[in-house]
This record gives sequence, structure tokens and C-alpha cells, in this order.
Amino acid sequence: MRADYRVVPDACVLIPMPLADTLLRMADAPRLYLPKWSQTMMDEVTPNLIPKWEMPPEKALRREEELRRHFPEAWVEGFETLIDVLTNDPKDRHVLATAVRSHSELIVTYNRRHFPAASLQPWGINVEATSTFLRGLYDLDAGLFVTKLHE
Repeated sequence: MRADYRVVPDACVLIPMPLADTLLRMADAPRLYLPKWSQTMMDEVTPNLIPKWEMPPEKALRREEELRRHFPEAWVEGFETLIDVLTNDPKDRHVLATAVRSHSELIVTYNRRHFPAASLQPWGINVEATSTFLRGLYDLDAGLFVTKLHE
């Protein structure tokens, strides 16, 4: 991995606040990876913060605004035309389409079964669980990783 390593964190890993905080800190300057996501993904994340984390709606919307402010390069557009040609789980085709469009190399998710190898292989994209991904970031730069965790 490297600091410009493009990674799509699936909505399911951006909803749990402690995990999302850790992943976003690792992507903040100096970054260990470059996150990529779409508005469609945020349309899953933001509304789920309200019931799952008892977050007031205005705070959930503010979080999304802050993501736009801190990670303007993360937002991917123009992926929608790819959705119909993808063969992974229909509920997560927009995630793979976001990865393809952004030239990402990895999707980080809890739902690995939604991204079978045969669906990823034509695009040169891999999928990892969060623990594997975080371990890779640690191996990339243990000192920076630990510093960000302490933050």
C-alpha cells in the first residue's frame, strides 16, 4: 500500500462510528490511503446513523458535509452507467461501480460475499475485511498508524 492507494470503504464500514473514525483518521493528512465513495453510498450511511447511533438528523448531515470538506477528492461521479454490466450482488453494484470508476484497487467491507472474486477479477479490484485492511496500513507505516490511533 501507499498514500495514493485508492480504496472504497463500503457503507457498512462507514456507519459504525468508532470504526469510521479510525478509517477516516488513516485517510487524513498525512494519509495512509486515498478514500473513494459516492453520494449513493453516503445516501446509505447518513440515514443509518440516526437510528443505529441515535444521532440527531442535523448531526448526521453535518458529518456528511464535513466529509465533503475534508475529503473533496473522495467523491466519485459518473459510475452509474457501469452498474448494469457488473455481476456482483445487485445491492452492492454501485459500490463496485464506484471502485471501477475511481480506479480503486480495493473495497473494504464486512459483506465480502457481495463481491465474489469472479465479479472483481475483470476490474483488477480486491476486497478485504476491515481487520486485514487496518493491518496492512499498520505494516505500511506503524509509527504513523499508532500516532493516528492515539489521536
